[in-house]
Amino acid sequence: MTASRSTATAEELRRAGLRVTAARVALLDTVRAGDHLGVEAIASGVRDRVGHVSLQAVYESLHALTAAGLVRRIQPPGGPARFEGRVGDNHHHVLCRSCGALADVDCAVGEAPCLTASDDHGFVIDEAEVIYRGLCPDCSTRTSPAP
Repeated sequence: MTASRSTATAEELRRAGLRVTAARVALLDTVRAGDHLGVEAIASGVRDRVGHVSLQAVYESLHALTAAGLVRRIQPPGGPARFEGRVGDNHHHVLCRSCGALADVDCAVGEAPCLTASDDHGFVIDEAEVIYRGLCPDCSTRTSPAP
Protein backbone atom coordinates (compact mmCIF):
# COMPACT_ATOMS: atom_id res chain seq x y z
CA MET A 1 0.00 0.00 0.00
CA THR A 2 1.45 3.35 -1.01
CA ALA A 3 1.61 6.36 1.27
CA SER A 4 -0.62 8.36 -1.08
CA ARG A 5 -3.20 5.53 -1.09
CA SER A 6 -3.13 5.43 2.72
CA THR A 7 -3.61 9.20 2.86
CA ALA A 8 -6.57 9.02 0.46
CA THR A 9 -8.13 6.19 2.47
CA ALA A 10 -7.65 8.13 5.72
CA GLU A 11 -9.31 11.19 4.19
CA GLU A 12 -12.22 9.04 3.00
CA LEU A 13 -12.69 7.73 6.55
CA ARG A 14 -12.67 11.29 7.91
CA ARG A 15 -15.27 12.43 5.35
CA ALA A 16 -17.47 9.52 6.47
CA GLY A 17 -17.18 10.76 10.06
CA LEU A 18 -15.08 7.81 11.19
CA ARG A 19 -12.02 7.85 13.41
CA VAL A 20 -8.88 7.12 11.41
CA THR A 21 -6.72 4.29 12.70
CA ALA A 22 -4.00 2.28 10.98
CA ALA A 23 -6.18 -0.82 11.32
CA ARG A 24 -9.20 0.85 9.66
CA VAL A 25 -7.07 2.14 6.80
CA ALA A 26 -5.57 -1.34 6.34
CA LEU A 27 -9.00 -2.97 6.60
CA LEU A 28 -10.59 -0.75 3.97
CA ASP A 29 -7.65 -1.23 1.63
CA THR A 30 -7.74 -5.01 2.23
CA VAL A 31 -11.44 -5.23 1.39
CA ARG A 32 -10.99 -3.16 -1.75
CA ALA A 33 -8.03 -5.22 -2.90
CA GLY A 34 -9.81 -8.51 -2.22
CA ASP A 35 -12.61 -10.40 -3.87
CA HIS A 36 -15.66 -10.81 -1.61
CA LEU A 37 -13.54 -11.63 1.43
CA GLY A 38 -14.69 -13.27 4.63
CA VAL A 39 -13.81 -11.89 8.06
CA GLU A 40 -10.86 -14.25 8.62
CA ALA A 41 -9.26 -13.30 5.27
CA ILE A 42 -9.79 -9.62 6.03
CA ALA A 43 -8.22 -10.00 9.48
CA SER A 44 -5.24 -11.77 7.91
CA GLY A 45 -4.82 -8.97 5.36
CA VAL A 46 -4.98 -6.32 8.08
CA ARG A 47 -2.42 -8.21 10.17
CA ASP A 48 -0.10 -8.42 7.16
CA ARG A 49 -0.26 -4.63 6.86
CA VAL A 50 -0.21 -3.44 10.49
CA GLY A 51 0.62 -6.36 12.75
CA HIS A 52 -1.70 -7.59 15.47
CA VAL A 53 -5.40 -6.77 15.35
CA SER A 54 -8.12 -8.61 17.22
CA LEU A 55 -10.96 -10.31 15.41
CA GLN A 56 -13.36 -8.22 17.51
CA ALA A 57 -11.73 -5.01 16.21
CA VAL A 58 -12.14 -6.29 12.65
CA TYR A 59 -15.84 -7.02 13.23
CA GLU A 60 -16.39 -3.60 14.81
CA SER A 61 -14.57 -1.81 11.99
CA LEU A 62 -16.48 -3.76 9.33
CA HIS A 63 -19.73 -2.77 11.01
CA ALA A 64 -18.71 0.91 11.08
CA LEU A 65 -17.47 0.90 7.48
CA THR A 66 -20.63 -0.86 6.29
CA ALA A 67 -22.86 1.61 8.14
CA ALA A 68 -20.90 4.49 6.57
CA GLY A 69 -21.41 3.03 3.10
CA LEU A 70 -17.71 2.44 2.44
CA VAL A 71 -18.01 -1.36 2.44
CA ARG A 72 -20.83 -3.66 1.39
CA ARG A 73 -21.78 -6.75 3.38
CA ILE A 74 -23.05 -9.73 1.41
CA GLN A 75 -24.75 -12.56 3.26
CA PRO A 76 -25.01 -15.60 0.96
CA PRO A 77 -27.71 -18.02 2.14
CA GLY A 78 -26.20 -20.67 4.40
CA GLY A 79 -22.75 -19.11 4.36
CA PRO A 80 -20.67 -16.58 6.25
CA ALA A 81 -20.83 -12.88 5.51
CA ARG A 82 -18.47 -11.54 2.89
CA PHE A 83 -17.41 -7.98 2.24
CA GLU A 84 -16.55 -5.92 -0.80
CA GLY A 85 -15.50 -2.39 -1.61
CA ARG A 86 -17.80 -2.00 -4.62
CA VAL A 87 -20.63 0.11 -3.24
CA GLY A 88 -23.37 2.38 -4.48
CA ASP A 89 -23.96 0.91 -7.93
CA ASN A 90 -26.80 -1.59 -7.31
CA HIS A 91 -24.92 -4.59 -8.71
CA HIS A 92 -25.79 -8.18 -7.88
CA HIS A 93 -23.94 -11.47 -7.33
CA VAL A 94 -23.66 -14.98 -8.68
CA LEU A 95 -22.86 -17.73 -6.14
CA CYS A 96 -21.56 -21.24 -6.81
CA ARG A 97 -23.61 -23.81 -4.91
CA SER A 98 -20.65 -26.20 -4.77
CA CYS A 99 -17.49 -24.25 -3.90
CA GLY A 100 -18.97 -20.93 -2.74
CA ALA A 101 -17.27 -18.78 -5.40
CA LEU A 102 -18.93 -15.37 -5.54
CA ALA A 103 -18.73 -12.89 -8.42
CA ASP A 104 -20.24 -9.52 -9.29
CA VAL A 105 -23.03 -9.24 -11.85
CA ASP A 106 -24.05 -5.86 -13.20
CA CYS A 107 -27.75 -5.06 -13.14
CA ALA A 108 -29.15 -6.62 -16.32
CA VAL A 109 -31.57 -3.82 -17.08
CA GLY A 110 -29.83 -0.75 -15.67
CA GLU A 111 -29.81 0.81 -12.25
CA ALA A 112 -33.31 2.18 -11.84
CA PRO A 113 -35.34 -0.71 -13.31
CA CYS A 114 -33.70 -3.14 -10.87
CA LEU A 115 -35.30 -1.04 -8.17
CA THR A 116 -38.80 -1.41 -9.58
CA ALA A 117 -40.58 -4.20 -7.72
CA SER A 118 -43.72 -5.83 -9.11
CA ASP A 119 -45.43 -4.77 -5.86
CA ASP A 120 -43.58 -2.41 -3.52
CA HIS A 121 -46.24 -2.69 -0.76
CA GLY A 122 -45.85 1.04 -0.18
CA PHE A 123 -42.13 0.88 0.49
CA VAL A 124 -39.75 3.50 -0.92
CA ILE A 125 -37.17 1.15 -2.43
CA ASP A 126 -33.57 2.34 -2.65
CA GLU A 127 -31.67 -0.92 -3.05
CA ALA A 128 -32.15 -4.33 -4.64
CA GLU A 129 -30.11 -7.41 -3.78
CA VAL A 130 -30.18 -10.37 -6.12
CA ILE A 131 -28.11 -13.50 -5.70
CA TYR A 132 -28.07 -15.84 -8.67
CA ARG A 133 -27.14 -19.42 -7.73
CA GLY A 134 -25.64 -22.17 -9.84
CA LEU A 135 -22.31 -23.85 -10.50
CA CYS A 136 -19.14 -21.97 -11.42
CA PRO A 137 -17.25 -23.09 -14.54
CA ASP A 138 -14.78 -25.23 -12.54
CA CYS A 139 -17.49 -27.00 -10.54
CA SER A 140 -19.80 -27.53 -13.52
CA THR A 141 -16.91 -29.17 -15.40
CA ARG A 142 -16.13 -31.46 -12.46
CA THR A 143 -19.75 -32.52 -12.04
CA SER A 144 -20.52 -33.08 -15.72
CA PRO A 145 -21.16 -36.73 -16.52
CA ALA A 146 -18.46 -38.50 -18.48
CA PRO A 147 -19.26 -39.26 -22.15
